[in-house]
Amino acid sequence: MPAYGFAHLSSRRNHADVIEYLQRIQATLDPFAGRFVIHGPPAEVIEGSWPGSMVLIEFPSLAEARAWYDSPAYQTILHLRTDHIKGDLLLIEGVGPNYHPAERAHKLQAEADRASQSAN
Repeated sequence: MPAYGFAHLSSRRNHADVIEYLQRIQATLDPFAGRFVIHGPPAEVIEGSWPGSMVLIEFPSLAEARAWYDSPAYQTILHLRTDHIKGDLLLIEGVGPNYHPAERAHKLQAEADRASQSAN
């Protein structure tokens, strides 16, 4: 199952450290088969508001995403970003190619039914 590192960067500064981070990050991703899917372009906001920019990095699995984040190579450069850019980073498992939202609806309904029966 693919997994993603998703960052919402709420403030950015062009700083020499950030440039160095960008120059070095791909080498930290390569051993874990990480690849950029989205890397901070302006977003077309069509509902709500979205201050800042986003980054999305795909990994083959959640284990590889965690291993990348925890790796000595990434931890060495992490401060180059976090010292100058505020934001949030999440690691999240994706869905497979046969995912259908109706299956999720079925599971949620079953959970709601069980909760309702327990309350009675």
